[in-house]
Parts: sequence; structure tokens; C-alpha cells
Amino acid sequence: MSLEKFRFIAIEGVIGAGKTTLADMLSRTIGGRIILEEFEQNPFLEEFYEDPDRFSFQTQIFFLLSRFKQLQELRQLDLFHKKLVSDYLFEKDRIFATLNLSEKEMKLYDGIARLMEKEITVPSLVIYLQASTKHLMDNIHKRGRSFEKNISFDYINALNELYNKFFFHYNKAPLLVINTDEIDFQNSEQDYQDILVEINHHQAGTSYYIPQKSR
Repeated sequence: MSLEKFRFIAIEGVIGAGKTTLADMLSRTIGGRIILEEFEQNPFLEEFYEDPDRFSFQTQIFFLLSRFKQLQELRQLDLFHKKLVSDYLFEKDRIFATLNLSEKEMKLYDGIARLMEKEITVPSLVIYLQASTKHLMDNIHKRGRSFEKNISFDYINALNELYNKFFFHYNKAPLLVINTDEIDFQNSEQDYQDILVEINHHQAGTSYYIPQKSR
């Protein structure tokens, strides 16, 4: 399946949703370049999960600048000849900022972010991997990343609510919402093929895919 109509696909979801896994699979399927969020390079991330009040602003600004630098490179590429798959959407950074920053910090962040957003290429399709908080926490525990060991259920739950609200109102690009609670696209070829069919059928606006229990 070529998915020729989508030159730039951005995949989103809360921590543990499987964004990077699906981005990697899709990039290999369509023969495109993959752009991965460089979260492991953030020197404040582990300290943020241990002490959010102290390290939230540094963590947020590092991510904002890193994502902006990465996506600016897209402006140098010919999108008519190069397919791209990213495991994040630039605007999602605002979700974390809303949750983590104080009112004063948010005002400063907002001024910087709005200038950057004007320079970012809009995807031809956004895929939001929706999941329950329990499912997300199970995935986080399974992969066992050291810097995620202090993530709490309450934090992921609050983040999950903000993500759902954000994508309920999102309209900058065609959006496909996939509920992942009952599928395992990483280990089930049929689940993955079903997702490809949904992507290929998507035309415009927002559509929702709620699969049956994984085979």
C-alpha cells in the first residue's frame, strides 16, 4: 500500500501510545524518511520527572527549540518528491506546557511558540493514537525506560485528558483518531494492515477508527 496522497504524516499520542513504533513501521512501508522526537537528548527530562516544579520550564523550552530545529529542516526538502513520517506534531508541545508551566512561564513560552508555529510545515495527515490511561501506563512500565520510572498515573491521566481535548478541536490538517486499547499493531500483522486501510481511506476532516479486539 503506497499511501501516495500523504507526503508528510505526523503521529501523535500520549507517552506510551506507540508513536515511534508506528512511525517506524509506516516509514518502512511507504519508503519515506522518518523524523523522531529527540527526547533522550533533553538533559532536564529525568530531573523533571523527579521534581516537576523545579525543572518544568527548562525541560519545556529545550523540547520546543529541539522540535523547531528539527522541523525547520523540512523546509529544505522537496515535499513533492520525499515522503516523511514524524512521531510528533509540533503544536502538541503546547499541551505539555499548559500542564507543566506556571502562568508567568506560560506567557513567556506562548510568545516564543507562536512565532515558531508560523514557520512549521503542516502535515498532510495527522494520526492520533488514543488510549486509556491504564493502557498507557502498562506500556510505559513494559518498556522500562529509566527516566520514565517516576511518571505517575495522575500525571499521565491529566496529560491524556488534555490530549483528547486538543485533538477534539484540532482542524489544521486531516486527522485520523485510532483507539489502540484493543489492538497490537506492533505484533499483529492484521492489526497493522487494518490501520493501513484506514489511513488509505481517509479523505479530509476528522475520522475515528475504533477496532475490535486484537486477533
